[in-house]
Amino acid sequence: MPKQEAKQRIEKLKKVINHHRYLYHVLDRQEISDSALDSLKKELFDLEQEFPEFITKDSPTQRVGGKPLEKFEKVKHPKPMLSFNDAFSEEDMEDWLERISKLLTENERSLINFYCELKIDGLAIELTYENEILKAGSTRGDGIIGENVTQNLRTIEAIPLRLREKKGVITVLEKEKLTPNVIKFLEKYNLKEPVVIRGEVFIAKKGFEKINKEQQKANIPIYANPRNLAAGSIRQLDPKITASRHLDSFAYDLITDFGEEIPRSFSATGMAGKALATHEEKHKILKALGFKTNPHNKYCHNLPDVFEFHKYCQKIREKIPYEIDGIVVIVNSEKIFEKLGIVGKTPRGAIAFKFPGRQATTIIEDVKIQVGRTGALTPVAYLKPVQVGGVTISRATLHNEDEVKRLGAKIGDTVIVGRAGDVIPDIIKVLPELRTGKEKNFKIPTNCPVCGSKVIKPAGEVVSRCSNPNCFAKKREYFYHFISKGAFNIEGLGPKIVDRLMDEGLISDPADLFGLEEGDILPLERFAEKSAKNLISAIQARKTITLPKFIYALGIRNIGEETAQALSEYFGGLEKLKTATIQDLQEVKDIGPVVAESIYNWFRQKRNIKFLEKLKQAGVRIKNLELRIKNKKLVGKTFVFTGGLETITRGKAKEKIRRAGGEISESVSKNTAFVIVGKEPGLKYQKAKELKIKIINEKELLELIK
Repeated sequence: MPKQEAKQRIEKLKKVINHHRYLYHVLDRQEISDSALDSLKKELFDLEQEFPEFITKDSPTQRVGGKPLEKFEKVKHPKPMLSFNDAFSEEDMEDWLERISKLLTENERSLINFYCELKIDGLAIELTYENEILKAGSTRGDGIIGENVTQNLRTIEAIPLRLREKKGVITVLEKEKLTPNVIKFLEKYNLKEPVVIRGEVFIAKKGFEKINKEQQKANIPIYANPRNLAAGSIRQLDPKITASRHLDSFAYDLITDFGEEIPRSFSATGMAGKALATHEEKHKILKALGFKTNPHNKYCHNLPDVFEFHKYCQKIREKIPYEIDGIVVIVNSEKIFEKLGIVGKTPRGAIAFKFPGRQATTIIEDVKIQVGRTGALTPVAYLKPVQVGGVTISRATLHNEDEVKRLGAKIGDTVIVGRAGDVIPDIIKVLPELRTGKEKNFKIPTNCPVCGSKVIKPAGEVVSRCSNPNCFAKKREYFYHFISKGAFNIEGLGPKIVDRLMDEGLISDPADLFGLEEGDILPLERFAEKSAKNLISAIQARKTITLPKFIYALGIRNIGEETAQALSEYFGGLEKLKTATIQDLQEVKDIGPVVAESIYNWFRQKRNIKFLEKLKQAGVRIKNLELRIKNKKLVGKTFVFTGGLETITRGKAKEKIRRAGGEISESVSKNTAFVIVGKEPGLKYQKAKELKIKIINEKELLELIK
């Protein structure tokens, strides 16, 4: 990026980030997600690393938080409460280690190891003890000045009101088998002197959900996330309200410098220094003094150990009773940590290694039209590649012209993109404040970009379509749909092979697939005898298909898997469906006039009748639906799925529900009985909570359909 362009981008990023940081830290509310804000901050950090001459004192990378609220007495911290820079990948972590290693001697570099802590979505606090008694507790505030919230912090049982007596400390030490450094430290220091502790206040997931339910009942806005709720609870003027929230806390740092020098032989790093040689030892001291410390925290010998711990924490993330968004990685040696010092308001010797964000910011580089199997024209945004949810994405759907107008999206815009489960990424929000004036508007074309035919937009519909029934793009997309998992599911036959077969003129419609022989495809490049034989065998193995899958494979407009299932259960066979009237079709559950007319018209078009006959002649056989309900425990109950399942496929789960008499729907309504929430749920989860629909997880579902 040219220097002048980088400078302009940095200034715009600073302005946007400062706005959202003010909302988050001072007003305790959000307009964009944490992961989207993290993405903006990471872009700014990277640009400032590349162009350090543009780093200014007012940059968000050089500060910690917003100004303290006016309701509480101000408290000055004995040492600044710092924040961390973020890393989002193993490459980022390696870059961080390389940067700090340049500041150390060869011997010091060889002694680097790490202590890793869970990064909790909570509120940072500082506690001061005098004569063993909790004297003051404060929030981080702007890092220099915080707010005195002592009375509220006293309501949290995890925070000791008095330090453990020395006798009790020694008992803990004997049980824990702690290092000589820790033993020597506790023997030397004086409990009567001021002791400063730092930690995190947070609320458990169940407590968060419970309070939001109470907010909904009282018609009060719900909290956006656990951090906002913890912050709001700590900042209550009435301590009784704070106590009712049942907050929790972990201690993570001992700030007091007792100045006790120890000989080299006692030091874990092999260097003479303060009585506490490592950050890990601080945690052992905190536990000995009576503070709750996180049992998941872990010593890591090197970066590969850190990466392994990061992956482990991602796996157990959902099982942990509180929200985390990554791990904090700290250089374990206190002496090396101190030597690395501070840059801006961030310690060089620590970094937040975040989990992949479910949202991120990027730039729309272009918008292209995709023509679907029904002729629908879908605008697709081509993005500057960005990591979202652990994978790199370069495209996101804009759905239709109305959605483009609603978002106000332009080519060149900076946007927030997100994904949930297996859903194609969406553009969630445009950030117009980052525009340069070079952005371009986008419009749906008047002619199909594939065949040149006129584009039409039927009255009452939001989707524009190609008017040509023989559009080549429609044919290809129809092929892809026909062989997809929910339809004929032909193993080994993907879009690339379909494209090749069509380009060679070997097939003109899906029925031609079933007439292919090994010799037809063997001459094609990259098709060896074995691969040709396997493909033909896979195609022939799918000649028999169930009625629901067959109806879905036909690609009738507005017919998804659930509607295909409902039609199969109602009519029982294809012949009855073919002769059904519009009135007959509307008798089927969830089928209205538009869908009924779509089905009725499909079965009365000559080319479709010929296609069905061609499939029959090719040997395709349909198994009519014989749904045997094993029991009736779920009769009358409708289920909706959102998010990915781990121990059972969604298709298998649906089949088990149907065999217990239950029904499946693709949308959440007041008639929904259960919403099954898996990994990375979508908007259906939020709607279920709004409508107070019963939400169950995968384990509860399996118990239900056992």
